[in-house]
Amino acid sequence: MIVGHHINATLWGIVTPFIPRTTPMSSTLHVPGRDNLIQDLPGYTTPVFAGKNAQQELVQREVASKGFIPSALLEGEVSWFYSQLGIDDTYFASENPAVISNHIIALYAAKIQAFTKHDVNSLVIELERVAEDGSGATFIHTSPPGVTSTEGPGSTCETRIDDLFLDTNTPYRLETYRSLGSVSAKTAQQLRCYFVTKCHFPPLPSEDSDDIRLYSDPVFLEKASENTLQIYGNAMRTVRARGYGPVLSAYQVEGTRQQRLVIAYDSRKSKTRHFFSALSNLYHFYSLYSARKYVEQFSNGVTIISLYLNPLSGSHGAPPIEHSIFQVVKEASLLFCLPDNPFFLPKSPGSHAVQEATYAYCGWIFAQHFCNRLGPAYLSLRNVLNESDPAHAEVLNDIKRRFREETFTRESIADIIAAYPELIRLLYVNFAMTHYPTSAADGLNDLMPTLSYQRLQTVQPLSDEELVDKIRRSVQNKQDVQVLESFLVFNKHVLKTNFYQPTKVALSFRLAPDFLPEVEYPRKPFGMFFVIGNEFRGFHLRFRDVARGGIRIVMSRNKENYSINQRQLFDENYGLASTQSLKNKDIPEGGAKGTILPSLGAAPRACFEKYVDSIIDLLIPGRSPGIKEPLIDLYGKPELLFFGPDEGTADMMDWAAIHARDRGAETWWKSFTTGKSAETLGGVPHDRYGMTSLSIRQFVLGLYKQLGLKEKDISKVQTGGPDGDLGSNEILLSSDKTVAVIDGSGVLADPAGLNREELIRLAKLRVPVGNFDKSKLSSEGYLVKVDEHDIRLPSGELVVDGTDFRNSAHLRFKADLFVPCGGRPEAVNISNMAALIDTEGKPHFKYIVEGANLFITQQARMFLEKRKIILFKDSSTNKGGVTSSSLEVLAGLALSTDEYVELMIFKNGQPSPFYQSYVKDVQQKITENAAAEFQCIWREHARLSGAKTRTAISDELSSTLNNLQAELEGSDLFDDGPSREGVLRRAIPKTLVDKIGLEVVLKRLPEAYQRALFSSWVASHFIYKYGVNGSSVDFFHFARDLAIKK
Repeated sequence: MIVGHHINATLWGIVTPFIPRTTPMSSTLHVPGRDNLIQDLPGYTTPVFAGKNAQQELVQREVASKGFIPSALLEGEVSWFYSQLGIDDTYFASENPAVISNHIIALYAAKIQAFTKHDVNSLVIELERVAEDGSGATFIHTSPPGVTSTEGPGSTCETRIDDLFLDTNTPYRLETYRSLGSVSAKTAQQLRCYFVTKCHFPPLPSEDSDDIRLYSDPVFLEKASENTLQIYGNAMRTVRARGYGPVLSAYQVEGTRQQRLVIAYDSRKSKTRHFFSALSNLYHFYSLYSARKYVEQFSNGVTIISLYLNPLSGSHGAPPIEHSIFQVVKEASLLFCLPDNPFFLPKSPGSHAVQEATYAYCGWIFAQHFCNRLGPAYLSLRNVLNESDPAHAEVLNDIKRRFREETFTRESIADIIAAYPELIRLLYVNFAMTHYPTSAADGLNDLMPTLSYQRLQTVQPLSDEELVDKIRRSVQNKQDVQVLESFLVFNKHVLKTNFYQPTKVALSFRLAPDFLPEVEYPRKPFGMFFVIGNEFRGFHLRFRDVARGGIRIVMSRNKENYSINQRQLFDENYGLASTQSLKNKDIPEGGAKGTILPSLGAAPRACFEKYVDSIIDLLIPGRSPGIKEPLIDLYGKPELLFFGPDEGTADMMDWAAIHARDRGAETWWKSFTTGKSAETLGGVPHDRYGMTSLSIRQFVLGLYKQLGLKEKDISKVQTGGPDGDLGSNEILLSSDKTVAVIDGSGVLADPAGLNREELIRLAKLRVPVGNFDKSKLSSEGYLVKVDEHDIRLPSGELVVDGTDFRNSAHLRFKADLFVPCGGRPEAVNISNMAALIDTEGKPHFKYIVEGANLFITQQARMFLEKRKIILFKDSSTNKGGVTSSSLEVLAGLALSTDEYVELMIFKNGQPSPFYQSYVKDVQQKITENAAAEFQCIWREHARLSGAKTRTAISDELSSTLNNLQAELEGSDLFDDGPSREGVLRRAIPKTLVDKIGLEVVLKRLPEAYQRALFSSWVASHFIYKYGVNGSSVDFFHFARDLAIKK
């Protein structure tokens, strides 16, 4: 049997993507049916089943033996099934007579049931067989063309095929078609048949190849024509060259009204769910139906979907298929991003088009984060309570959390959106009138505007004020009004978006953060990115134009934990970025942070890759028609973001830098991420060179010097073991008497002092304390591992559970010095801080140098300092890592790609002399900055005679320094040539200046970065020298010496 259509045409709509150092091809979407007209010849062939007649005889005997169909009708029913129904020979070749006989009996029973109802159109067939061994499945059901079923197994058939087969890690191929004949002589109803078979691939070729045959299932190769192989092969090459997002192509079959749509994507790089089933909703929305559909999966990870689409007969008012298919191509990328969109329900009353439904989904996510605000009641309570009092602060935090949990839920917001489709449509038009690219309006070769643009013209756009009035007049419930008005807030603050990009893998929005209420977010961020994918959501916040910070993946253990993480995601992001600002005070990059919340079961790496790719959409101007086109940019200035590693992303920085390069970020891909591998991408590993530990050690050594202490006489407790960055380097750099080390493996303690040679051995191996040689412990020493139970300590104390003992061990030991180098945030907090004070009122430690981030809460720090503990907080002590990352960014910006490859990337596993010298420069700057900050805090505390805690001084120092840097960036001091050159010559590592020259460095650095570098150096050196109360006269004297005297 011949099926399909022979195609001999070039791909349209998607072209070879931009690859660095090559010229991108130019193409645009064009009207199907003009220069892509193809002949009506087969694209797939179905081998004729030679045993069909013999099988029919067996089936007839099988049906007769069961006695359900009268003998007078038996032969006619079987003959109709085999000859008139129009089922493909694929079915008969793949099924055995027993299954086929059951299907014939089921079809006959359905006819009888329809007859008893006196309605031939009520005939419903639902036949399914899923192989228990996972080899495949068959689904057959009645299906009116162009209609999405809303009840019965047929309504969920394609979604189940997605879940059971197409969205799994096991590759399957799918053939589905509409039967050529009707289910009986008295009705026009047809059957939709689905055949799923497991793929069997040949071994992968030893070398990469463009030959599609090397990656194909043999059954596909047997059925596909040469032209189908050519078309699929072209699509596969384009997908593999670009890597992310779908490649779409459409063809008109000569002499027919049929259009063929081919969609290809790399399922390993661009994972999506329920995409196949969502496509049916899409073309049904435009009054199209499919005669045939194919899904082919290949061993190199590429998936290709082919749809044979026809206009629905009698669909009055439907647009011509040429225009419908163009719209399907445009909107398939939105479906690829959000195939599970609950607001896209074709043929339901008041249903939204894909773009409107996608907008509704984005507004839904936005409202979940920004409708749950606190309001005037919380503000009044905050004015009554004292936030500096730890007990009051804890009460306020609890109330804040309760307010947000109980005001709105995801479900209640979704119900409100569904209840007001006309208002959502008006809000969408308000959004689109700003961000819909004018170039997209005439996409059909200027013949006529696109359907999406036509829809916009049918709705009278309302101003913001008119929309507010319309919402308040139409909606009575105040909570409903708040949700709908949040959509308008969203519209007003979107500066640019990839919403209308032809290709994308997630939706990204650059927002102006002005809408954040000051009562909750006292420091207004400089920039805000909001990213939405089908299986994740994320944010990126930065507090200055030039800013850097890590990207954190927030994983959830279960549904309840996910709900908590979702509610807290933005606040966590804001808090992390704000803390990063304090730490970044003496480098050019301000504080920034990104967070990604994957859905339960989602692959974290896939979420990260989509997050990064969609943000890059907003950083690089679109210059490839049909792929990445110009956006409406209300921000109007170039932006650079610098990402770093954080929880869950440490091994993803290399990929992000390379992907930025592949996307065309020729000048900044080298500096896009820090924490890159040294050998292959020229990164500067913090752990290998002890960058963070160097700054922590300056505070420890500063203490010893100021108090006249000898390190060998100091007893110390340390969290974070020899397997970690900070823990291992603290061991290697110190020579004290360490009495306890607590890490993920357990608790190691010895009042006589742990054997230093053994600790150094573990640190060099980077293994946890669980590997400590217990023979080197004294009679009072012990090691309790987290997986141990009922362990008796030398003191006689019984440890029932090793994990519980480890979790609270930092509260039990006493020593001169406590250096947290690892552990969970807020390990010392308002609820347990009193445990660090003994029954006589004496603190367990004299000195605390907080190496790990947020190990001690702010309230607990204040409490401990009031008990006469000398404490230095994390944002002052552990900034060595951010300084190293900052100078890694600088090298990436200042060196050309060729220079970077030559000087920063290892050769034969060895660093270049330049690299080694540059690392030493970095270490020197870390040491100098940390020592200077220590001295500044110590002097200020002494000047005030202890009236202000060192924690408060540290915060004031950071705040003053950040404010001064912002003032300097906006001043004209940078415009003074001698001062600018003098400062930048000092701020830029000497190794870099000596190698390529200051003039070349400055030519390559963006002006915004130069200003930030200049301002951060001036601000930090002035504050560290004169303190937070330095006067204008002090600054006058300081500024006179900025220029280097020749």
